[in-house]
Amino acid sequence: MPTVSVGRDRLFEALGRTYTEDEFEALCFDFGIELDDVTTEKAIKRKEQHLDEEEASEDEEIIYKIEVPANRYDLLCLEGLVQALRIFSGLDPIPTYKVANVNEESMLEMHVKAETSKIRQYVVCAILRGLTFDEARYASFIDLQDRLHQNICRRRTLVAVGTHDLDTIEAPFTYEALPPSEISFVPLKQKESFRADKLMEYYKEHDLKLKKFLHIIENSPVFPVIYDNNRTVLSLPPIINGAHSAITLKTRNVFIECTATDLTKANIVLNTMVTSFSAYCEKKFEVEQVKIIYPDGRLYISPDLSLYQMDVPLSYINSVVGVSLPEDQVADLLHKMQLHAKKSVSEKEEVKFIVSVPPSRSDVLHACDVAEDVAIAFGYNEIPKRKPASLRPLSLSQLSDLIRMEVSMAGYTEVLTWILCSKREVASLLRRGEDNSAVVIADSRTSEFEVVRTRLMPGILKTVGHNKDHPKPMKIFEVGDVVLVDNTKDVGAQNHWHLAALYCGANSGFELIHGLVDRIMEATGYSFVSHGDTSGYYIESSDEPELLKGRQASIICQGKHIGNFGIVHPEVLTNFDIPDPCSFVELHLEKLF
Repeated sequence: MPTVSVGRDRLFEALGRTYTEDEFEALCFDFGIELDDVTTEKAIKRKEQHLDEEEASEDEEIIYKIEVPANRYDLLCLEGLVQALRIFSGLDPIPTYKVANVNEESMLEMHVKAETSKIRQYVVCAILRGLTFDEARYASFIDLQDRLHQNICRRRTLVAVGTHDLDTIEAPFTYEALPPSEISFVPLKQKESFRADKLMEYYKEHDLKLKKFLHIIENSPVFPVIYDNNRTVLSLPPIINGAHSAITLKTRNVFIECTATDLTKANIVLNTMVTSFSAYCEKKFEVEQVKIIYPDGRLYISPDLSLYQMDVPLSYINSVVGVSLPEDQVADLLHKMQLHAKKSVSEKEEVKFIVSVPPSRSDVLHACDVAEDVAIAFGYNEIPKRKPASLRPLSLSQLSDLIRMEVSMAGYTEVLTWILCSKREVASLLRRGEDNSAVVIADSRTSEFEVVRTRLMPGILKTVGHNKDHPKPMKIFEVGDVVLVDNTKDVGAQNHWHLAALYCGANSGFELIHGLVDRIMEATGYSFVSHGDTSGYYIESSDEPELLKGRQASIICQGKHIGNFGIVHPEVLTNFDIPDPCSFVELHLEKLF
């Protein structure tokens, strides 16, 4: 989980009182965060530079390192942390974020060019006016951007934030994608102008911090770039901002732009920035919107600071928390966690809450998140401990345990293999074409883990291939998940529970694996029946490319195809570096119900 470093004295000043270390640790625990370490700025630098420890002097600033939940982006800076703790402690009301009273015709505009769809297709913007910076606020503002880049932005691959002094640039702005040779500007912290392609070469040699982001765009024929009305470059996302619009301690009006490949995450990042720092605006908690105009004429107004509402029954909250709480107490507990809760009664006389989620709480997506906040505010230590009346395993788990026992008693050893594999292992190595049912890993760092397995066979064969010197016969099996693309599901995929078993040895034949199939089916209560009978199971010839033709069969149970078995094709054995013949079976266990 991310750790936020804040100065103790500034933190206590913002909270309105001083705490002993134990008192503050208790406050953090009650709120669901943790005081991870107490150190100093000099000690942190000594540790980074691998220098010997020294005794801290009295004039060194005490730094609190606070561990926060990974999905609480609003807590990644001092401002968000203080605001949350003050509301939790009852010192402040929940802030009301509002948009500036600017009509749509008068809004500043960002025009998006069609070419941006080739590299980073989305952009969202906002303006903070009348902002007052001091050194600490400025440092926190920059630090929040860095933390968001490392966290939800996935090292700038999904979202990149640019902040600019609005008084140094002129609207309307344009978001374009141009060949790097056509982009020239003075980048941040530089004094001379660079062409974009030359700038990439410069950073490879002279800037280790920016070097790790170059891969995001360096191989693209076009680079994203943002211009103002005078063709001044604001930024070259996701690498660097222009020096012309750099913010300083004297900056009063800040223009924020977030370019992205994921619009939802871009909005979360933008909302986190503006809700955290609009408290320093002349008109507190007020944000000015920007009109985004896409090439197809579509308009998008950002940021969206509207409240997200959901209905949550009181009975659901109490069942999740495990305590019967009265409705007034639940409303108060939700208020402590920055959630407005209005009581309502359904047609069935059921008490429920209309919960309004502010733009700063992007982590609240479901009723279970609301119940979790109630549990945190109530106090986990206050929830009475109890033992469940009974614990009954799922029927699929019971079936899996039964089959594991039966296969083990047949002399097979259970193995566990990776659920991720390469594209070749579920396709060409099994003599199959490209598997379009496989879930692809978007940013795979290795060719070994490119997709989620669609069958257990590759893992079983790899296990044998890596243990070919093991005494024969080798008899192994696995029970586990495979994942297939399923567009009818909200996540776009579905898990399936499979069994696979393999017999490897000089005398490995069709009859050996057939015998195991019969034993499994008998143990699960199905008898062998004639072809077409749906009261039990039978086998019929099949034509799977990974199995030897004429030495393979499909298993039909109650009219459903539940798996295949047979002799593994010699070409497949060669692909997995297995010198001995093998017989194999794979069953879809859920179809046995």
